[in-house]
Amino acid sequence: MLGKHERKSARKPVSFGQVPVKDIAPLILVASVLLAIIGLYFANNPLKHSRWFLFRRFINWFPLGMTYAFLYMGRYNLVVSKNALGSLMPIEDFSIIFTVGTWTYALSFLVNGPLVDRIGGKKGIIIAAVGSSAANIVLGVLTYLVAMHQLKMNLVVAFSAIYALNMYFQSYGAVSIIKVKAYWFHVRERGVFGAIFGTLISFGVYFAFDWGGAIVRMTSVKSRGGTGWFQQLLQKIFAVESQPVDATWAVFFIPAAIMLFWAALDVFAIKDTPEEANFPHLDTHDASSGQMHVDFTTKELLTKVFASRLMLLIAVVEMTSGIFRNGITQWYLLFSHQLHQSGTAFFSKNWGLLLCLFGIVGGFAGGLISDKLFQSRRGPPAGLLCGFVLVMASLMAAFLFSNQWVVGFAGLFIVFAAIGITSLMSGTAATDFGGRKATATCSGIVDGFAYLGTGLQSICIGHLVRWSWYWWPAFLMPFAVMGAVIAVRLWHSLPAATKKYLAEIEKRPEPVLTFD
Repeated sequence: MLGKHERKSARKPVSFGQVPVKDIAPLILVASVLLAIIGLYFANNPLKHSRWFLFRRFINWFPLGMTYAFLYMGRYNLVVSKNALGSLMPIEDFSIIFTVGTWTYALSFLVNGPLVDRIGGKKGIIIAAVGSSAANIVLGVLTYLVAMHQLKMNLVVAFSAIYALNMYFQSYGAVSIIKVKAYWFHVRERGVFGAIFGTLISFGVYFAFDWGGAIVRMTSVKSRGGTGWFQQLLQKIFAVESQPVDATWAVFFIPAAIMLFWAALDVFAIKDTPEEANFPHLDTHDASSGQMHVDFTTKELLTKVFASRLMLLIAVVEMTSGIFRNGITQWYLLFSHQLHQSGTAFFSKNWGLLLCLFGIVGGFAGGLISDKLFQSRRGPPAGLLCGFVLVMASLMAAFLFSNQWVVGFAGLFIVFAAIGITSLMSGTAATDFGGRKATATCSGIVDGFAYLGTGLQSICIGHLVRWSWYWWPAFLMPFAVMGAVIAVRLWHSLPAATKKYLAEIEKRPEPVLTFD
């Protein structure tokens, strides 16, 4: 028999230094997933690139991708800070601020897409990181002054203006990473890179919600005197010991510092094209093949999207993915908070990690299915994923108040499908059909449609759930049908250069990399 003291020791949680293992387990899991994805990248080499080319391309996309992931942390930290600010930022004020930022992000692509097509993805991602970092620093200073009662002003106006500026710079991120990708990845490899793109989005969500939430907790008044060395460091840097005020401003300053670190690394690591890294010109067999000598005006770049029936169909499918993804991520925590039924605590506590893991699997599912089963056609897997959303939304509606485990996992599977669709449409199809010369414009505007969908679902679901929460999954269903129908119309679509390439390699015993 154990004595009283021995029983207490037996129940002591396992720790790593001064940090309980249960607290760092999610970080270990995410790091393991990242290593697995890097391994998959090196294992997937259908065009038989040299080892040095694969390694140099990794040096290119990894810092670029991590910069993009931490841009998400500097984007959704507003959501994390909202709860910490409490009465200083009521839900009505937050919704206005977030809406202004969302619409700014969507409309910015009309300017930033053509601009990045001209200046290149390297300059674009550096502008994104430095600009967003500066905006986050201003948000942090403003939060500090308001929380310390040193400044009295209308938070809605000030936060809306600065957050809109932040989202303007944020809009450089996606188009820049896709611009660089277009030159380094052949059409037959872009499905897998589209999956990597979806993974980066998922990591960004994890950084924003879980890391951001941890920063808020560790710099709160209730955590003062914590024993962890990192917690003590954060409190020493950000907390104000003389006044019992939560140091919520840290959730803006820390992402700003991280983004500046990756921006500095990008300066030395990123090359816009293989030629800049001393490799031969790579013909990726997208819509720009044979037209690399052509310089498009801004009007011509925008015309490639708005005058193209095919590109508009891709954009509408991407709009549905914005409705699906944010229709779950924005509303599930509010729904579970109101419901307080068995099972909701598990999802609420691990929401950031679960979104990350399901998003990664969804991105790779869409990309691998596209490249391995459908000869790099993006329509078929997008249509299948939209149909999957319809099934999951139906399950949510059927079990909405009776089984929260079904509701939670169905919601996560909708995010799984939404990330897969985004990877295929914005991250891949827009690049294939827009071509290297117009990829930033095309992918940017397509991504902008996702945020138009985000705004649409936010307004509609916010009003509908006042009547009944059944409207929440029901609102997603018609868009799942619409996305599936349009994706079916894209079933056989491929750029002409890709069709020619596929016809040529059918005559060869092994796929051979071709150069112009």
